[in-house]
Amino acid sequence: MEDHMDKLMAHLGTGWWQILHFLTLSFASGILVPHSLAGVYVAPRIRQECRLPQDTEDRSYFMDNSSITSCFYFVQHQDGNLYEEPCTEWDFDNSTFTNTVTSEFGLTCQRDYLRATYQSMYMIGVLVGSPVNGVLADRYGRKKMFAISAILYAIIANISCWLPNIPSLLVFRFLLGTLHTSVLKTGFILAMEIANPKIRSIIGVTLFASWGLATIAWGGLAYLLRSWRYLLTVGSIPCLILLPPLLYLDESPRWLVVKGKYSQASRILKKAARWNRVSLPSDSDLVELCERNADQGSIFVIKTKTPTENLDWKAVVKNHVSGMLVLIRTPRLRLASLVMSLDYFVLGMVFFGLSLGGGNFNFDIFMYVALMGLVDAPSFTLLYPMVSHFGRRLPVAIFYIIAGIVLLIQPFLPLSPQWFIMLLALTGKMAISMAFQGSNLLASELFPTEVRTTGVGTSFMLSRVGSSVAPFITDYLGVMYPWAPSVVFGVAAGTAGLATLTLWETVGISLPDTIAQLESDNFLPQKRHSAVRR
Repeated sequence: MEDHMDKLMAHLGTGWWQILHFLTLSFASGILVPHSLAGVYVAPRIRQECRLPQDTEDRSYFMDNSSITSCFYFVQHQDGNLYEEPCTEWDFDNSTFTNTVTSEFGLTCQRDYLRATYQSMYMIGVLVGSPVNGVLADRYGRKKMFAISAILYAIIANISCWLPNIPSLLVFRFLLGTLHTSVLKTGFILAMEIANPKIRSIIGVTLFASWGLATIAWGGLAYLLRSWRYLLTVGSIPCLILLPPLLYLDESPRWLVVKGKYSQASRILKKAARWNRVSLPSDSDLVELCERNADQGSIFVIKTKTPTENLDWKAVVKNHVSGMLVLIRTPRLRLASLVMSLDYFVLGMVFFGLSLGGGNFNFDIFMYVALMGLVDAPSFTLLYPMVSHFGRRLPVAIFYIIAGIVLLIQPFLPLSPQWFIMLLALTGKMAISMAFQGSNLLASELFPTEVRTTGVGTSFMLSRVGSSVAPFITDYLGVMYPWAPSVVFGVAAGTAGLATLTLWETVGISLPDTIAQLESDNFLPQKRHSAVRR
């Protein structure tokens, strides 16, 4: 099937116009790290001792460490009877952190669940925001949603560092999470749609390199700043650096063509040609070329209201739901949606479970997080030649399976030497990071333009379901059964790898712009049809 937009983007090549977009969108992924991984430094599990009330004339208070925990104390009355009472104040160990959310707001004992909730609220926000952001980006544009979300994220992130209580802190964490997908995934989709097809694999693999670098920097910054408010403030300032480049970003020409906005698409393509110093056809020929590309046809059209129509919120909600239901109405699109949803659920659970699980090892927590960022490097270097020569599907499936095997054997090994256990955890993290980058590239090529951010955003929503349960698996299930997190993560990773093998290969195939293109009989080479039965 001829794809005029792919030919046009290849003619534009890769110049300053794309480079500005790529640098801005890559930087945007890095600014999300401090708040995405805040829990490991901001709300860690800390040793504490119960602060006993002062003795009075008719009773005395004391701890019996041989029989009770520091969550309770004994009250001895004059009659000699002992009564157990819950602690309400604690003295926290400040040898590692001078001040944390845990110590400042007393998140221990009966309130310990709020520690995991602090991390999970961000992921719950992503869970809520992902499908909505996806539908909005497919309807109103990639650049518009990315820019609005980046501005709001910068404002909310900096305010959240100085909130006075836990309820407001959790609300702001939720709001940051709802904007996370628009900054990360909508930015990624924009980059993929403006990329020269010849370097699309490179962009898909390397765009998130700033995430790994920011994770390393996050570990170093936390080592220097041991108070959570100052730490998050310094970590949030880079969000403001992102704002000026937003003025120079353009909308995705692919999206504009799919939406029938040919003149706007032509104007942006001409700007890109000037920046890249290449020539384009005349205005009329360019518009005609865009129209021919759109003539492939869309079998689903999501109607949007004009500005003069009255806003009907029930219709808006119904429209959003209809937009997401489109993902399961046709065979290939349904297969892509279901498999990528499973993959992203596993990615979120395992990736963040390993990133946040440093407290389960007898290693320096700052070094642990820095190493977790460092092992992301192969996902931006070794992955590219793999997905270029062997395709997307097989390498991604293999990395899932490798991560699953490594995690499953970990509980059956002796606890010493600890460095070997740590090496296994880092190997699992490296494999799941490579699966993450490969899945990002695969997902962006599976879904057609008209529902690409809806499809990727909805799948990404499931990753935040996994991310939301990860803190509870590591902090609670891991405390009761130390082997359980590795087994849960390992089985999940292996399952995702097998499911990925049911997808079709996308390497060498033009990006589909409409669902009709994706579902057409001649979209895939005949030998690849076995993965998708109509």
